[in-house]
Amino acid sequence: MVKGFSESKVKNNEPFKDLKKEKKGLASFLKGKKLTYTLPGKKQINIFGSIVLGLNIVLVLLVILYLNNQDFHDFIFNVGR
Repeated sequence: MVKGFSESKVKNNEPFKDLKKEKKGLASFLKGKKLTYTLPGKKQINIFGSIVLGLNIVLVLLVILYLNNQDFHDFIFNVGR
């Protein structure tokens, strides 16, 4: 006998319960709708890219300020408590 396998057969005669449940909330609202995804336009890509780059620059500046300015370091340390 191979480990992990059984020679006896398993009987599965029980009928399956109705697995389809009535959808609720947002799923029921979107049930009949057909959603399509459209790629963003060039203007929208530029706006989101500018926001991401701007926030990254602000983050880098704040990290540099945190490491070099003791007063800012103490302020952040005390706000985090």
